[in-house]
Amino acid sequence: MPSSKDYIELDHEYGAHNYHPIPVVISRARGIWVFDPEGKKYLDCLSAYSSQNMGHLHPEIVQAMRKQLKKVALTSRAFHNDMMGLFLKQVCELVGPHLQLNNGKPMVLPMNTGAEAVETGLKVARAWGYIKKKIPKGKAHIIVCSDNFHGRTITICGLSSDPITRHEENFGPFTPGFSVIPYGDSVALDSEIKKIGASNVAAFLVEPIQGEAGVKVPPKGYLKQVREICSKHNVLMIVDEIQTGLCRTGELFAVDHESVKPDMFLLGKALGGGVYPVSAVVTREEVIGPEIIPPGTHGSTFGGNPLAAAVGMKSLEVMIREKLDKRAKEMGKYFMDGLKAIAEHKTRLPIKEIRGKGLLIAVEFDGNARFLVEDLMRNGILVKDTHSTTIRFAPPLIITEKDVDWALKTIKEVLT
Repeated sequence: MPSSKDYIELDHEYGAHNYHPIPVVISRARGIWVFDPEGKKYLDCLSAYSSQNMGHLHPEIVQAMRKQLKKVALTSRAFHNDMMGLFLKQVCELVGPHLQLNNGKPMVLPMNTGAEAVETGLKVARAWGYIKKKIPKGKAHIIVCSDNFHGRTITICGLSSDPITRHEENFGPFTPGFSVIPYGDSVALDSEIKKIGASNVAAFLVEPIQGEAGVKVPPKGYLKQVREICSKHNVLMIVDEIQTGLCRTGELFAVDHESVKPDMFLLGKALGGGVYPVSAVVTREEVIGPEIIPPGTHGSTFGGNPLAAAVGMKSLEVMIREKLDKRAKEMGKYFMDGLKAIAEHKTRLPIKEIRGKGLLIAVEFDGNARFLVEDLMRNGILVKDTHSTTIRFAPPLIITEKDVDWALKTIKEVLT
């Protein structure tokens, strides 16, 4: 049987080197645990960037997938199927109460990956701007935040302030019609809208918590202020909850911490139950109805396929029934309190800050933390550094207090 080293060498020889992964190979998984080919067991504290909120291979989700695979997996959107409508109804019923509906009804455009959801949301926002807001053609503007991460398509790269994502401008020229403001600064948003001209601004795209930037939590009240500013200027408030949504931060959505209702949600990752790529744009009919997105203007061969719908429905059912938002809140506080207790000791690399919400937690160090990531791996905990100085701790939301205790004990041994 090939070894971990053999598999890593195969990746390196035949694959493009667009990732710099931790040197571990995962060959099987269950719940919060993963195993390498040699049989070593690790606690997954990354959860595939929140895709594994329900834990690896949740038996009910796997069963729903198997059941659907015996019927039909893919039809394309050239035909109807008997699963997509049920899935869209479930999403609307769950997400609708969290949306700014303006007396309208929620609607969903299903896609596959998170980046596709973002691209779709941007297209919808521009179309809404021209058709409903009457922005002059070619003038629709969208505002984003510095340090954002919304994906890696060529348009989204242009929205990034990260030189690595932009590949030192080697992916340019980038799509025009966007501007970047500081994250967490509502005054900057209001000023930018006025600078551009409110009549030309279609949308503001924001992450309620910036995951890839190092779990940056905005100042209290920021999202409420954003909502007020967007409403005042008739600008769509689009929230990217692909990583923060679906219970990860201790609420169904991260915006719920401030009781804010955006105009549009971008969802993904956990929507696919950790077994299949499923994403969605959820907004009101006025923003995405047939007047805005008529047939032929947007599509995806796989978006809304019956297998994705079956997986998505079961994933939502499981997370609600198992009250994973409550679990994330309780275990997140317990985990963060434990990390803060560790920070009171002298650590091998000084700790600058511990921050997060629910089970989306980050420890920021004063220096490059990659060696700590690899030491944690050797001791049975899988994490990933972001921007070299910050380590995220984001295990599946099914983690127990006993598991957290073991993790904290191991983390303390590695850090001190």
